[in-house]
Amino acid sequence: MKYKSNLIALLMAGTFFSAGAQQPEVIVVNSAKSEGKVSPTMWGVFFEDINMGADGGIYAEMVKNRSFEFLKPLMGWAVTGKKIGEGDLLVLNRQDANPANPRFLRAAIKGASKGEAGISNEGFKGGMGVKKGLRYDFSLMYRQQSPGITLHVELIDEGNKILATGSLKPADASGQWKNQELSFMADASAAKARMNIWFEGNGVLDMDMISLFPADTWKGRKKGMRSDMIQMLADMKPGFIRFPGGCIVEGIDLANRYQWKKTIGPIEERQLIMNRWNVEFAHRPSPDYFQTFGLGFFEYFQLAEDIGAEALPILNCGMACQFNTAEVVPLDQLDPYIQDALDLIEFANGDISSEWGKVRAGMGHPEPFNMKYLGVGNENWGPQYIERAKAFQQAIKAKYPEMKLIFSSGTGPDNDEFRYLDKELRAMKADIIDEHYYRSPEWFLKNAARYDNYDRQGAKIFAGEYAAHIKGEATGSNRNIWQAAIAEAAFMTGLERNAAVISMASYAPLFANTEGWQWAPDLIWVDNLNIYGTPNYHVQKLFSTNKGTQVSTALADGKALSGQDGLYVSAVMDEHKKEIIVKLVNTNATERTKQLAFEGIKKLAAEGKLTTVKGDLAAQNSIQKPSNIVPVESLMKLKGKDAVVKMPANSFIMLKVGYK
Repeated sequence: MKYKSNLIALLMAGTFFSAGAQQPEVIVVNSAKSEGKVSPTMWGVFFEDINMGADGGIYAEMVKNRSFEFLKPLMGWAVTGKKIGEGDLLVLNRQDANPANPRFLRAAIKGASKGEAGISNEGFKGGMGVKKGLRYDFSLMYRQQSPGITLHVELIDEGNKILATGSLKPADASGQWKNQELSFMADASAAKARMNIWFEGNGVLDMDMISLFPADTWKGRKKGMRSDMIQMLADMKPGFIRFPGGCIVEGIDLANRYQWKKTIGPIEERQLIMNRWNVEFAHRPSPDYFQTFGLGFFEYFQLAEDIGAEALPILNCGMACQFNTAEVVPLDQLDPYIQDALDLIEFANGDISSEWGKVRAGMGHPEPFNMKYLGVGNENWGPQYIERAKAFQQAIKAKYPEMKLIFSSGTGPDNDEFRYLDKELRAMKADIIDEHYYRSPEWFLKNAARYDNYDRQGAKIFAGEYAAHIKGEATGSNRNIWQAAIAEAAFMTGLERNAAVISMASYAPLFANTEGWQWAPDLIWVDNLNIYGTPNYHVQKLFSTNKGTQVSTALADGKALSGQDGLYVSAVMDEHKKEIIVKLVNTNATERTKQLAFEGIKKLAAEGKLTTVKGDLAAQNSIQKPSNIVPVESLMKLKGKDAVVKMPANSFIMLKVGYK
């Protein structure tokens, strides 16, 4: 074969090996033999409001329980000052007038000076992160029953040092609800600050939607998203973003399910609900975890557009979580759920003259979002799911035949539930089947060839939630070790090799707060001021930013490498960038050397870019050491169409070479 003659010439020339050196095994990368197109949506991100991912996470609101709608109305708040007596602060309820946001706080102040009567908010888990030199925007809705109160707003650190302060005197005396804002600069930084509001004067003031946002939100949008977290997503260049979950789509029961229509429109009219992760894990109680929906479906669509990703919403199919209540809607009462799906498509894609397209335009986006994908249910299973899936499929395809529908294959990749659903969904001619696997690193290594024999003509596969879970006593971010990440990299070479079947894939969960997590491992960890990507993040990013446009064969002795001698290999070519990209994973405890022989192209560049990620299997990144495991780039000389790649122990290697 051609690669043999090239190798002999290299050996004779002494380019790579000294006399007597062992000849490396050869991997033939043939770009003329395409194994299928790589979908633009191949690698994406999965977002769920778990681990304080939304409130206290990417949604940059700093005030906890800003509208007093938590189960305990003053949760997150404390009353301060010597001039606050019984009945001076009351939480009132206007259920009939505003059922979506009924509660508000009434302050009756009698001759107080600054510092004598006030309320204080602790922020989310760990307090409020405040940055020196940054502007903070305070706002509230108010109604003056009796004018005469001035508000003094201050941010203080754990030692009660004032970091920022400003004053606001409500201007409207009509007795109607109004909005007013105040901005101030922080003179110092603090990781765990809190906000005080001091009342001065005499009067009666009603307050609601008491809010504080940093000015450095994503794209500078007022009351927007935390920019460093969104930048981490944008840097991945994901092909899609799946939202809003996850298990919160199902809810503990149907009353607790996610309802997209309640998450759009004016923020003060979005109805808060308890986040199911509030009570899900006894070992990680989170009684102050709610969904305010300041981050709603409009913001999700906008985010997808911002980062160039396809929007992939998931809707409830009339079934609550089967691990909790397993509540289902009778089939003859399913129509409202199906109508929600049809209305969502119109909201995303409809003309501004349509009912829901007009709502979208009223929120500031007259152009359609051009949604192409819609998920029906999350991790549902059994005949009751198939019955409901068929009803959704029939109704949606009748009106929107081009919409790609994604259906659940349950909670695991290899049980009876999965096999039943896989058979039934294929009989339905499902567009895409969503498979989930949270398994050990060993499972991922053994299953790199899982999709080699899947039907190329049938349903596409969405690897919708996956992560390698290590065994042992490690908790929280300590579970994101290199052993898990390298196993995922090995498995992902199998996904990439089978891009003819796999059209989407996403790690899960995405974000976690170091002091407010419920589930681990997670891709990105944050505290109030800092953020870092795990080794798993860097693996995902390398695949996502180097996905290519079509799969090339990468064979040793005529076979794909999916674990032989602890090695895993995939290759793609990028027809736009004119690059060939080879990804190699060495799971051995010792170095391996491989000869790459490139075929199917006329001319390769003389030099390629080599990216290496390596480390001890137990190594991890952290807030203190965010770059412990990161990709390292170097240049590599080629000789003609051949290259020798040395793979360190427990490493992930990527070689990019330009071609003509």
